[in-house]
Amino acid sequence: MGWLAVGLGAWIGGWWLNHVLSHRPATRLTRLAVPVIFGLSIVVIWESLVRGLEISPVLLPPPTQIAATFVAKTHILWEDFVQTVIKGALTGYVMGCGGAFLIAVAIDRFPFLQRGLLPVGNFVAALPIIGMAPILVMWFGFDWQSKAAVVVVMVFFPMLVNTVQGLQDTDAMQRDLMRTYGAGYWTTLLKLRLPAAMPFIFNGLKIASTLALIGAIVAEFFGSPIKGMGFRISTSVGQLALDLVWAEIVVAAIAGSAFYGGVALLEKAVTFWHPSQRGRA
Repeated sequence: MGWLAVGLGAWIGGWWLNHVLSHRPATRLTRLAVPVIFGLSIVVIWESLVRGLEISPVLLPPPTQIAATFVAKTHILWEDFVQTVIKGALTGYVMGCGGAFLIAVAIDRFPFLQRGLLPVGNFVAALPIIGMAPILVMWFGFDWQSKAAVVVVMVFFPMLVNTVQGLQDTDAMQRDLMRTYGAGYWTTLLKLRLPAAMPFIFNGLKIASTLALIGAIVAEFFGSPIKGMGFRISTSVGQLALDLVWAEIVVAAIAGSAFYGGVALLEKAVTFWHPSQRGRA
């Protein structure tokens, strides 16, 4: 009962603190404090429920056990992080988004490609990744190259669609003005259309940043060397080592949040002039 009381107290205290902060002037500190308090409340409630209800660690390990495993297995988690995130997800992300951007510019330059390539892209995007991953693993091998290939397939179409849409965002009056100044296609692209497309491009990059990590982890379930986050999750579940599974999930959550946050910060620096950024602190 003592643990359950602690959990109830954490829930009430977190609710009260966030209620108080919600009535304060919005500052950077309050915007940061609210999710931190909410997250800490969830961790304390989780710990209290597992301890108070005596839930088996095989079903749901407490956060303290996950933290201890995280510290004890840091070297394993780091190897898995490098294999999955750096080699697989990041490499595939750069290749997929870079290729999609170049194809989008080609589609914009030669409109007939839009009628041919976009339907194919729609078809590829509709393919289930759970079916494509084992095929790509067989094609490219069991190392990080096959995981990068899966990531390329996952991120290519969202990036392509957003970039094509962004390049078409300028209106006729703006393009007529550039022609009046004697600007050719490439000058108009660099001076007008690409800057106007940046919010769309970064939207595609942010979507792709979340898909990349998911694709790399899922691909490792279908074949991987003896390291990688997907491989570790799969084998640890079979060994009933749920604390290590949760530690891997924590690493994936941190990496995904950092990845997305980095793209968002870059977007803010590049598109500071856009109305969507002016109201943000």
